[in-house]
Amino acid sequence: MKNKIKKVLNSNILRHKYVKYGLLLTIGLFLGWLFFGNSSGNQDEHAHAHELTDDTVWTCSMHPQIKMEKPGKCPICAMDLIPLKKSGNGGEAINPDAIQMSDEAIALANIQTTVVGRQHAVKEIQLYGTIQVDERLSQSQTSHVNGRIEKLYVNFTGESIKQGQTIASVYSPDLLNAQQELLEALKMQPVQPMLIEASKEKLRLWKLTENQIDVIIKSGKVNPVIDIKSNTNGVVINKNVSQGDYINQGSVLLQVANLSQVWAMFDAYEMDLPFLKVGDKLEFTLQAVPGRTFSGKISFIDPLLDKTTRTSKVRVVTSNPGMLMKPEMYAVAKVNASLRQQNDEIVIPKSAVLWTGKRSIVYVKQPDTETPAFMLQEIELGPSLGASYVVLSGLHAGDEIVTNGAFSIDATAQLEGKLSMMNTEAAKPVTGHEKHSMNVQSGSMQGKHEILKVQGLCEMCKDRIEKTAKSIAGVSSATWDMKTRELHLNFDAHQTNLKTISKSIAKVGHETDLDKADQEAYDALPGCCKYKEN
Repeated sequence: MKNKIKKVLNSNILRHKYVKYGLLLTIGLFLGWLFFGNSSGNQDEHAHAHELTDDTVWTCSMHPQIKMEKPGKCPICAMDLIPLKKSGNGGEAINPDAIQMSDEAIALANIQTTVVGRQHAVKEIQLYGTIQVDERLSQSQTSHVNGRIEKLYVNFTGESIKQGQTIASVYSPDLLNAQQELLEALKMQPVQPMLIEASKEKLRLWKLTENQIDVIIKSGKVNPVIDIKSNTNGVVINKNVSQGDYINQGSVLLQVANLSQVWAMFDAYEMDLPFLKVGDKLEFTLQAVPGRTFSGKISFIDPLLDKTTRTSKVRVVTSNPGMLMKPEMYAVAKVNASLRQQNDEIVIPKSAVLWTGKRSIVYVKQPDTETPAFMLQEIELGPSLGASYVVLSGLHAGDEIVTNGAFSIDATAQLEGKLSMMNTEAAKPVTGHEKHSMNVQSGSMQGKHEILKVQGLCEMCKDRIEKTAKSIAGVSSATWDMKTRELHLNFDAHQTNLKTISKSIAKVGHETDLDKADQEAYDALPGCCKYKEN
């Protein structure tokens, strides 16, 4: 090597001194990188590997329940393990089932938390209804005699009338006879003085006034036409006769309603009825009178429920100044119902709750941890308060819960195989101490992951399928997806196999890709689980 370099230096091309110096500098740099560069790179690689292996947890991207202390292969699918996270300071205080997220991940997922406390529970109820006539102020104008309507002074529905106003003139032969009896009784007064009073009483029963009777006595003349007077103030809401009609005693001529006071009739759903009571103050608005609020108190709640609408009528009596409220106008009311049976209870926003069929869950932030961690907590909900819920059990005052972004945390929990809204049991992590029992031995694996298509429809089917699979010795986990109808299985191939699992599931009534369902077991399934088309 040295001879070659010396030969190059002695050549004619390199006799110039500046060319020689430049070439020597280049050769020196190359030799320095050759001897010292690789050692520096190796040191960086060793430092990086040391950083990962000190406190890193290794997992499988396809099987997040796998947790290893060192890198290697997944014992289930033989994929390379990837680093999960560092424990960090204070990691000992974090529950193993908790979901840890960095501050950056929390910001990206827009996760927000709220400290819960006790408060007076108030339920806001919104009711819809219409304005109706106060039935107690409605009256019927009837005829007290038989005859024919000679003149009708009320010509249309909606006309206002006053008490004592003449509404109709009726020709009545019976009334004519009664007046003649009165005049004959006057002639016989010296002999039969009691006949006059009997004749007057007969006319009074036909609703003739004392003035009308006195006019007959003084004039000595009979009038076959009688005027029918109104007995109330109000508005005509129904007109039953026309001029010239023959009527009988007791016939209803008009229906009159007094609108100085009206009813606001609202429909209350059965779930809201326990929170309403007679005497509660209620405010309502009308579409026809924007910008104005009316108020009243609940005077009556119908004890009977409409079987079609599942609502009960709630009545509010209110005055009607200026006749602004007219029958059949639409009304919207709001009631702040105090839940007296739920005083000083924990109330949380609806956005914090995740529902999974029968379960209601929230995520609680663990206190005193350097790395933010969230733990799933199952709760029991009480009455709905509109935008919030009363919590009967599962939380305590001072707990910090996730009120926005809970679904993002739950998705992370599902990916890591921990407790979530879909997983009632967390997958048991496989540690380095258990790795030897799942390693590949002699070209075959003891632990296997298989997918089996199983027919079913509902949550009951899911529970039945998973319980049947898990009851077989060697099956470590079984999860059935209701949408895809795929059963994901992890089992020990030395203890059982896919065919055995399939037969056991078919025996309880659910068909698989491998086996037909037992007919007797299928017939015994509940109606919601019948997946076969008729």
